[in-house]
Amino acid sequence: MNKFLCALFGLNLLFLSPILAQEQAESLLTVDEYVAMARGESPAALRADTRRENRYWQYRTFQSQYRPQLVLNSSLPQYSNSIQPVTQPDGRIEFRPINQNTSRLSLGLQQVVPWTGGTVSVVSSVQRFDNFSVDSNNVNYQSNPFFFRFTQPLTLFNEFKWDRAISPLVFEESKRAYVEEIEELSQQATRLYFSLLLAQRSYEIAVQNVANNDEVYKIAQGRFQLGKIPENDLLQLELNLMNSQLAVSQAELDFETASLELKSFVGLSPSANLVLAVPQDMPEFTVDMEKALEQAAANRSEALSFERRKLEADRDVASARANAGVNGDLVVEFGVAGQGQTLPTAADNLIPNTVANVGLRVPILNGGRLKAVRETAEANARLTEYTLAQDKITFEQEVSTQVRQFEMLRERVKITKTSEEVAQRRYDIANNRYKIGKISITDLSRALEEKDRAVNTYIESLRNLWTAYYNLRRLTLYDFENNTELYVQEEE
Repeated sequence: MNKFLCALFGLNLLFLSPILAQEQAESLLTVDEYVAMARGESPAALRADTRRENRYWQYRTFQSQYRPQLVLNSSLPQYSNSIQPVTQPDGRIEFRPINQNTSRLSLGLQQVVPWTGGTVSVVSSVQRFDNFSVDSNNVNYQSNPFFFRFTQPLTLFNEFKWDRAISPLVFEESKRAYVEEIEELSQQATRLYFSLLLAQRSYEIAVQNVANNDEVYKIAQGRFQLGKIPENDLLQLELNLMNSQLAVSQAELDFETASLELKSFVGLSPSANLVLAVPQDMPEFTVDMEKALEQAAANRSEALSFERRKLEADRDVASARANAGVNGDLVVEFGVAGQGQTLPTAADNLIPNTVANVGLRVPILNGGRLKAVRETAEANARLTEYTLAQDKITFEQEVSTQVRQFEMLRERVKITKTSEEVAQRRYDIANNRYKIGKISITDLSRALEEKDRAVNTYIESLRNLWTAYYNLRRLTLYDFENNTELYVQEEE
């Protein structure tokens, strides 16, 4: 049975060796290179870019409503040939055949008045009426060379004022959120990189363990035949060899799975050969706590959201209070108009055309609905105030914790790297001492387990350090390694 497993494993290595040799021939991919690839080429980065572009055009749409809008409207033609009810001078209704056409063309310029919440517009229009029901074609024209309209809501709540205060904050917040999203993407790329690196190292260790266990087992067979070791030790070594052979298959599967996940994240072909390099250089910069908190407060989108959420709560309160009082609209229209049988004559003898209207809505009896709406808005504003106070504390704690954790993880990497080297030397010594019969199989197995665990612990500590590095960048939007801000506000 053991010979069969050894033969099977040897055959497996025979087929895998050309692949491993080809991978080793490839240039090593560093964590910095992979993160740069993910930030620039991954589907997640492309989605982030698309969301940023979408938010930009949403803000441009907001800005456009405060600029003059020139609109050409037309109805060419509006034809009707039917029987319709016609009210007679004495009040009777008679059904008469109607055969007529109306054509209208207007050019209007409209502008929002953000300081008052009203709108002003200037319109020039011409209309033609054709009555085909009479014996001879009856044509009439109406012209409005100049028509001015001003509409002003009679309320203390100015929606445009609040929008002009909140929408720029939303847009600025989205730009900072994009940079944070890219840093979060870097975190994800880092985790995938070290997951594959861990799987790669585990596979290499598993292959090496098979070779070591096979050598030790062969030596033990000779010593057993000489009666120097009991059969129990020989069986334990045989079991260790078979377990290590099984571990190779599992490590190979884990390596392939992690490799596919890493390639999929950046859009690489599944057949691409990747060999990852263990980072040798660690981030050596120091992070000042006060500076980290200062940069986070100045750069983070969440810090900006505190102001935006407070304004939104105040807006809702102002709206609820305004709707509980007298509301209405003031509409003022004036201009000139004329009519005639031809278009030129319709522009002659123009007469004033003026309309003024004030509409009021006064709530008298509403079952307490308006008061309930107002009280709800005020309660929500107080809740927002309390929530913001707690969020600000959490915000600072999150940054402080990450700064302390980053320093701790850097020290942990140094310790685990030394531990890996010590464990490897200890195993080499134990392996050699067992071959000459100086230690037991139990001591050798323990040294092997500690060696493998030390390698995994070192890789995991590297993963945690690099993940914390990009998380610190995300939380502060600041590059402490190069002392530069990751987000620079653009000049309007």
